[in-house]
Amino acid sequence: MAACSSPFKMSTGAMESEVEKKQESETEIPMDFSIKHPLQNCWTLWYYENDRSQSWEKNQKEIASFQFVEDFWSLYNHIKSASELKQGTDYSLFKKGIMPMWEDKANHRGGRWLLSLEKKQRANELDRYWLDILLCLIGEAFEHSNEICGAVVNIRQKGDKIGIWTSDASNATAVLEIGRKLKERLHIPPRTMLGYQVHKDTMDKTGSVSKFSYTV
Repeated sequence: MAACSSPFKMSTGAMESEVEKKQESETEIPMDFSIKHPLQNCWTLWYYENDRSQSWEKNQKEIASFQFVEDFWSLYNHIKSASELKQGTDYSLFKKGIMPMWEDKANHRGGRWLLSLEKKQRANELDRYWLDILLCLIGEAFEHSNEICGAVVNIRQKGDKIGIWTSDASNATAVLEIGRKLKERLHIPPRTMLGYQVHKDTMDKTGSVSKFSYTV
């Protein structure tokens, strides 16, 4: 059986050793320099393995949760970038307590803004887009940040996708504000359209393309 891939840049043991060294060095830092900056919400990073011998739940692995800016960067710098992940895997960042699945009670009435990338964009644009979206989420960059559930990046052979999930697809004001702000923050050209898919429509149309309920 092939070994499972890992989202970490180094082995777990090596990473633990490095963390221990970092903790030892931190004890020498004056207290004034070790103050952490809290985020408004606690967030959880997930990694989807796509092992066909396992169930969806087994494949979806909770990596870590964080509630401080410094802890986000510590985690981000220890994991592989999205462009380094193997085909068929995902990263998901969701508010703590929300699973990255349509059926979660926080998601089931919602939908997602979908950014579809061509395969050639993986090398130069995928990581920038993904990081910018993560910073928008944890930095509460949207006027209706309370509507944000999380974001998912799908690594696929035909082209990668990034989805920003919101909780209420019927809240047009919030959905459109989030879409416009997203387009602005990612510096997406005006002529390039972003579309919003309702989760229920996507589930009802398995095997076909779901229409966009909103566009910006």
